[in-house]
Amino acid sequence: MKDIVEKLKVQLIDQLNLEDMEPEDIDPDEPLFGDGLGLDSIDALELIVLLEKEYGIKIQNPKDGQKIFFSLNTMAEFIKENQK
Repeated sequence: MKDIVEKLKVQLIDQLNLEDMEPEDIDPDEPLFGDGLGLDSIDALELIVLLEKEYGIKIQNPKDGQKIFFSLNTMAEFIKENQK
């Protein structure tokens, strides 16, 4: 799962244009939204697109997004459980 987290860090920086950030700056347990990384609802849409495009995973229930996108670790766990 560590490989998925490291890949997600790079993808997150690229997808969300976080130009001032390096992968090592992102704590995989840190919340992605709010006081953590500070992402917003537009970023959430970008993450949904990332999951579909890069991993072939669609989020069926939008209410699950809050749990899935809590941190990089929760995203990696979701990818591991749902990737084909």
